[in-house]
Amino acid sequence: METGFFWLGLGLAALGYFIGDGLKNFKNPKGNVAGYPHLIKERDLQYYLGLSKEETKEMLHKYPDIPKIELKGTTYYPYQHLMEWMSSADLYQN
Repeated sequence: METGFFWLGLGLAALGYFIGDGLKNFKNPKGNVAGYPHLIKERDLQYYLGLSKEETKEMLHKYPDIPKIELKGTTYYPYQHLMEWMSSADLYQN
């Protein structure tokens, strides 16, 4: 009977640990949104936008104020900011 209480106590302790660990990260989950990267290289931009290479180059030429970051000669586009920029009303007023 005493070993049964031991295992029950051990199980409750483990349950409390895992629930507490999960609640710590409840509002701040690990990972990125829907498997999309945080930064997209310029050469890969066409795949995420669903455009051809020519359409992507034309868009980058037409809109030089597109959100981007340049690090060590490589241009990156922050995915979340890019999607917000593309859905903004300012882009479609021209």
